[in-house]
Amino acid sequence: MARVLVACEFTGIVRQAFAVRGHDVWSCNLLPSEQPGQHIQGDVLAVLGEGWDIMLAFPPCTHLATSGARWFARKRPQQEAALDFVRQLLEAPIPRICLENPLGVISSRIRPADQLIEPWEYGHQEMKRTCLWLKNLPYLQPTCLVWPREQKVWHNTKGERRRGQDRSRSYPGIALAMSTQWG
Repeated sequence: MARVLVACEFTGIVRQAFAVRGHDVWSCNLLPSEQPGQHIQGDVLAVLGEGWDIMLAFPPCTHLATSGARWFARKRPQQEAALDFVRQLLEAPIPRICLENPLGVISSRIRPADQLIEPWEYGHQEMKRTCLWLKNLPYLQPTCLVWPREQKVWHNTKGERRRGQDRSRSYPGIALAMSTQWG
């Protein structure tokens, strides 16, 4: 049984996928968890040194993803802070790390992603190219190829904060693959 930290997760989706496999898994986010379970509401940087075997990190992409490139020039301080946060996660004293984020500046400013995955490779019909930065973990292998439909369009009908939360939800099929292959 591994001690697993799921950083920057408020949904509990990835945490639950590891919990059902018997791991001592905790999620950590500034937001409360949407699902009951072992959750630390607070700054993940404060718990990085607590003896974790594996960390799966999902840092906010607001200032990192190329989808927001048109605003990069006017939000340089926020982007630098976001990149510093990513560096701290990647350099955490944890033997195995996966950091997930969409295409963006992490690859050009820190290091290229190790792997690109798509939800349709794990049983979801969405297209959402996602980067993985891996430390001592093998590539995540596709588990259930399905025919993708067009990329989901995210309308800002619930407010910008809620839209960001909706876009950052983990796909259960990817969470299951992570827990099965890396747990």
